[in-house]
Amino acid sequence: AVAALPFCFALGVGYLDAFFESVSGFTTTGITMLTGLDSMPRSILFWRSLTQWLGGLGILTFFLAVVVGSGGAAQGLFSAESHKIFSRRPAPGLFRTLRILWGIYALLTALTAGLLWAEGMSPYDAVSHAFTALSTGGFSPYDASIDYFRQAGYRHYVAIEYTVTLAMVLGGTNFFIHYRLLTGDVRSLWDNLEVRLWWLLLGGATALVVLDHCIGFGFRRLEETFRYAVFQVVAIATTTGFATKDIASDYFPPLSKQIFLLLMVIGGCVGSTSGGVKVLRIGILTKMIGRQLKRVVYGRRVVAPVVVDGESVSVEEVRRTAALFFAWMALLALGGGATALVSRLGPLESASGMFSALGNIGPCYIPLEKLVAIHPLVKIVYIVGMLAGRLEILPILLLLSRRAWR
Repeated sequence: AVAALPFCFALGVGYLDAFFESVSGFTTTGITMLTGLDSMPRSILFWRSLTQWLGGLGILTFFLAVVVGSGGAAQGLFSAESHKIFSRRPAPGLFRTLRILWGIYALLTALTAGLLWAEGMSPYDAVSHAFTALSTGGFSPYDASIDYFRQAGYRHYVAIEYTVTLAMVLGGTNFFIHYRLLTGDVRSLWDNLEVRLWWLLLGGATALVVLDHCIGFGFRRLEETFRYAVFQVVAIATTTGFATKDIASDYFPPLSKQIFLLLMVIGGCVGSTSGGVKVLRIGILTKMIGRQLKRVVYGRRVVAPVVVDGESVSVEEVRRTAALFFAWMALLALGGGATALVSRLGPLESASGMFSALGNIGPCYIPLEKLVAIHPLVKIVYIVGMLAGRLEILPILLLLSRRAWR
């Protein structure tokens, strides 16, 4: 609420739009109510980028500082957010782990900014985009997002796009993997279910988007097609939301658009700065299907636990994953329905708006001019969606319980 005030004072926008921008920043969503970014004060644009960088790991830090050692509802909130990273913490003690994670976060941000500066960005642009790439937030100081550097004639714009792609992958990958890599454990890149599914998801989606485009437009300029495809796949899968091509444009045929919607739901890895349901949970849900099939084939007496990386997943975690996924689907339906009812947008546009808000992604199939002018009720729905997605939904529902406030 306080972070919205600079947008009000400096830009003269209404408080609802300013609050929306603030929530979008700290939840690293990236949906914006602002246009004409190129001519805005740099201080405000830097503030937008900084809110996303702080939000990347900052919400988790806040939860630890406030509720560690607490019980009841507070402990429920704590476990809901913190389990994403601390299920396999790199060091004993929560605060020591936090120092390690923030150190890795700052190091990767500095390396990204250095590379972008070397590739021709100004120090201001390099830091701003490093902030929002590693936090998987997606705010850019330019209306054209990352495509600005191609349009402006930057000599190394191709290298810039690939560097930002790599930074988004780093932000969307479990930070525990980064810690293991920095300590020399190269096996961390393939020795667990989630990271294998992560590479398969990114590689498979990119291949399908490239093939989809080539079937529709021909097998020409393959490097460019691959670059646009991998950038947008990574931007959506990591829930960053940067763009070099508008995902609603005809450049991406219908299959590609459906792939993007699927990636919006899945999101990145647990223990990362990404939103979405998370790759590990999709893996658990897939294994739950296999477990049920075994029980049908071999009978209900068969022992068929859900096993991930050689360890049996507790019944409580399986139930929590199923409940969270159902809550996701319910909120997507409610938010999409509310958007369609009030705004009279088409079904794909209406659904994609809530997909974007709940998944903390940013891009959607609603044109920017329609999004900015959308009904205030839809903006409020998206604000709730952004907060619910960032806080894993269940804490938001917990706050509606009268018992939780006692």
